[in-house]
Amino acid sequence: MHPDWLRYSCQIALPGFSEAAQQQLQQAKVLIVGAGGLGCPSAQYLAASGIGTLGIADFDTVSISNLHRQVLYNPDEVGLLKAEVACTRLQKQNPGIKLVPHTIKITSANVMQIIERYDIIVDGTDNFETRYLLNDAAVLTGKPVVYGAIYQYEGQVAVWNVLNTDGSRSPNYRDLFPQVDATQIPNCAEGGVIPTLAGIIGCMQANEVIKYIAKADELLAGKVLVFDAQTMQSRVIKIGKVTKVNITTIQQSTDIPTITAVDLQKGLVNNTIELIDVRTGQERDVYDIGGKHIPLDELMEHLYEFHDDKTYVFYCATGKRSGEAVKLVQKQLPAATLFSLQGGLKDM
Repeated sequence: MHPDWLRYSCQIALPGFSEAAQQQLQQAKVLIVGAGGLGCPSAQYLAASGIGTLGIADFDTVSISNLHRQVLYNPDEVGLLKAEVACTRLQKQNPGIKLVPHTIKITSANVMQIIERYDIIVDGTDNFETRYLLNDAAVLTGKPVVYGAIYQYEGQVAVWNVLNTDGSRSPNYRDLFPQVDATQIPNCAEGGVIPTLAGIIGCMQANEVIKYIAKADELLAGKVLVFDAQTMQSRVIKIGKVTKVNITTIQQSTDIPTITAVDLQKGLVNNTIELIDVRTGQERDVYDIGGKHIPLDELMEHLYEFHDDKTYVFYCATGKRSGEAVKLVQKQLPAATLFSLQGGLKDM
């Protein structure tokens, strides 16, 4: 056995694995997008398994509300960049691999350049715009994506865009969801998630990456595994062997105007801003900072209430639904002055 591979001896001893498979891991370049609930366990086990180059892309910082499921971080690191903290910690865990932090937001302008140096992408994102962006860029560059998603007690795992033996490609995210109304689906901070589910699904994603690199059979390609953390049951949904969508371009990212809590307070004092709460009624009953209440799923019915001579600030728990609100109203009223509260109520 290679003298530096003692730490990998147990996986090398696996039937059908061998030193050749370990060498393939060592030569592989994997990009994890999203160093959150899914990205943390994925990164830990991929680093431990000996992936040669591990890139971690996340422009967000550590916050207290992350810590119950984002197990790479501790309270002393609140406010620090997740990608940098994760890379530093994982480098100590395995000094023999290369860690690459990407601390900029992935957009339509840079996604192709970022992913081109990697062999496979782990999708640990928590917003649909980035998820579709990664999917489309991966299809255009011929790279597989290991998808994971969690919400409350349910998780999903799949492998998109795998090359078939006949030269075709397996289904991708748009085969399952051609488009999604993101305004109807809250994220973990808004809808809740059991922390152990993040670990389970993140580990499943790492497992699929290792299987793909080591050329194992039975990838979750053309299938979606759905796991229920309450019943501990899972099912596999088959969606076909070949993609049926034709992706030819990258959709342009939308820049959402934001406002900080400090600037919002100044505007409220000067009476130059109208505040719009786009959360559910139940959320507003728990915590209310004022303003008009228009739940996001009812926003289009209230467009007549917006005027070009006013400034509106939408807010929610994290800033994601309020960002969607800005995009929705902008399409209908391009002259209106609209902002999303940066970070949502968690940063107030």
